[in-house]
Amino acid sequence: MNIVVLRRKKGCSGLWTLSKHRLISLVLGAAIVMPAAFGGAGYYLGVAHMQANPDELSLALQSELDAQRLRIEEETRNAQESMDALALRLGNLQSHVVRLDALGQRLTQMANLDGGEFNFDQAPAQGGPLESGEQLSGDSIDVPDFIASLQELASKIEDRDQQLGVLEEMLMTRSLQEEVMPAGRPITQGWLSSYYGMRTDPFNGRRTHHSGIDFAGKEGSDVVAVAAGVVTYSGRRSGYGRLVEVNHGKGYVTRYGHNKENLVEVGDTIKRGQAIAKMGSTGRSTGPHVHLEVLVNGRTVDPKKYIMASN
Repeated sequence: MNIVVLRRKKGCSGLWTLSKHRLISLVLGAAIVMPAAFGGAGYYLGVAHMQANPDELSLALQSELDAQRLRIEEETRNAQESMDALALRLGNLQSHVVRLDALGQRLTQMANLDGGEFNFDQAPAQGGPLESGEQLSGDSIDVPDFIASLQELASKIEDRDQQLGVLEEMLMTRSLQEEVMPAGRPITQGWLSSYYGMRTDPFNGRRTHHSGIDFAGKEGSDVVAVAAGVVTYSGRRSGYGRLVEVNHGKGYVTRYGHNKENLVEVGDTIKRGQAIAKMGSTGRSTGPHVHLEVLVNGRTVDPKKYIMASN
């Protein structure tokens, strides 16, 4: 390919031959130079534009700073809320632990356990050797693991709280049942003077059935209840003289006869060992004593096994 170049100067003309290789080189050079030229021009124009508009740059930076500030404030607020929730949870756990300590001490006393063995004022003793290769210092627990451990501890404490509550209720029920079960002697001083069952009647000499046990003693000495219950009768009754009758529930009733004086009235709630009368010889009696009867579901039984139950 030939290119003719005309020159105005001195009316000369020239001839330039363009080969295939020269054409390719020219095209490639244009493809490389032109983008670089445009990029450089854009850069200089941009710099010139920023230099010409400093206010816009300042506004852009201020906007970015405000966005970062808001983000930091939000993260700080979230962290504070998480700490508040964690502190509240920790407070609840501490209150549960205090209640469990008090409950444990109460159960120790109710069950007559050794206070030194079950001391709730001190942490339980723990220890053990280090495993081979184990270091004294380890990695600190991270937040997710800490929260998971806290939740697991809370679940265990609530579970133990319920279990100890059930145990306390069972012990209280057992204690109450023991209180209302007749046991022991109805006197504080004196001696057994007549057994339950067939005997010779002291008034007519005939063989008759004696429905209780007699305890003789000093006139005016205390007559005490052999179990907790409610007074259902207090007054005179034929043959018994002055009588106190106590209902203990579950079909158990006790009677205390021949009293010189009754110290309780109908409806009174009494405890085991409480003085309910003064020993006397009222009614069909040959001397100061208390006649004790034990009734189960309306029928008299031998009080001897209940008296011996306290031994």
